[in-house]
Amino acid sequence: MPKVNRNNHLSYELAKERYAALGVDVAHALKTLSQIPISLHCWQGDDVGGFENFGGTLTGGIMATGNYPGKARTPDELRADLEKAYSLIPGRHRLNLHAFYGEFGGKKVDRDAIEPKHFANWISWARKNGLGLDFNPTCFSHPKSADGFTLSHADKSVRKFWIEHCIRSREIGAAMGKALGKTCVTNVWIPDGMKDTPADRVAPRERLAESLDAVFKKAISPKLNLDAVEPKLFGIGSESYVVGSHEFYLGYAVSRKKLLTLDAGHYHPTEGIADKISSVLQFMPEILLHVSRGVRWDSDHVVILNDDLLAIAREIAVNGFEKRVHIGLDYFDASINRVAAWTIGTRNMIRALLIALLETPLIRSAEASGDYTTRLVLQEEARTLPFGAVWDYYCESQGVPVAEAWLGEVKQYERDVLLNRR
Repeated sequence: MPKVNRNNHLSYELAKERYAALGVDVAHALKTLSQIPISLHCWQGDDVGGFENFGGTLTGGIMATGNYPGKARTPDELRADLEKAYSLIPGRHRLNLHAFYGEFGGKKVDRDAIEPKHFANWISWARKNGLGLDFNPTCFSHPKSADGFTLSHADKSVRKFWIEHCIRSREIGAAMGKALGKTCVTNVWIPDGMKDTPADRVAPRERLAESLDAVFKKAISPKLNLDAVEPKLFGIGSESYVVGSHEFYLGYAVSRKKLLTLDAGHYHPTEGIADKISSVLQFMPEILLHVSRGVRWDSDHVVILNDDLLAIAREIAVNGFEKRVHIGLDYFDASINRVAAWTIGTRNMIRALLIALLETPLIRSAEASGDYTTRLVLQEEARTLPFGAVWDYYCESQGVPVAEAWLGEVKQYERDVLLNRR
């Protein structure tokens, strides 16, 4: 373990005493925290561009705003930027890849023809850096998704194309899990829907269920790959109707024994996902989270340490769901330094989990005894407990910068690397 600054160590010891008085074992909380991986999303580094060679514009209701200099243009540049971000984030984590980030050697490989070999460099890189990999079929930004439909398309040949793409994506996920010895979660999200009110809501959903059954027909060991399906309330171009709604995928996931993905931006603007976690885990063993921050709509802002994030972290940590909830991030901001965006969001997710792990068990004891006055008092006092000292100690003990010191490293990386990409 790296040497900890004397002042940070003293602050930590005082904080540990304060928490111990409330029945909290800080050392145990830190040990638990170190074992919770966060899956960073590759698409923050290049504004959801990917590395395909047959062109295509960003579609499917996805939008990255801003033009900050230094966007990754190649897989090597993206991996270098990720390495910088990981060096500033405490703990050992994962990477979430979309299918159109494969490396195709300058050839035009369509999505129904992708193979594990197109991700060999990503697998080697992940092994070298001790990372797990997660995966996603890319069912947007493609000529065959231009009219807003993929797996639920009325044209059987189009559905067949996307079914094959998703089948191959599952196989790639399994190959990643086998090569790294770390289970891959492959998440299916599609943009299918309509801008205005449809006359027929049923047929597309019938086709989607049929297509998904075809995608998941082949059994794959859950030790290698776990399948997840992701609902959405609405999107740009699908404001009035989304085929894969929350209700559709909740029913599908429970009936087909798949993971349900809860994305923080995929519900009503005032609706949080924290309360959904304990609900859906009553009926399925595991779920996937896409932690984001919607501002008035599914705008995928960088994750900040707000009440919504703390509520999500609390549901995971306080209820002991660390092994049942797979945590991934999903945002893309092109208006700020992209390495900083990764670092800010991931550190905040980890910090929220730490705050939750440090919650005093006396709060639950008061609730169990019907003493709601004490519960409220302790909940409010918890807001100002010295978790900052514990967080600084954890960062330093993990060999990453404390507080805002990491920003200096990002600024230097920007001067040395990112600005030279113009």
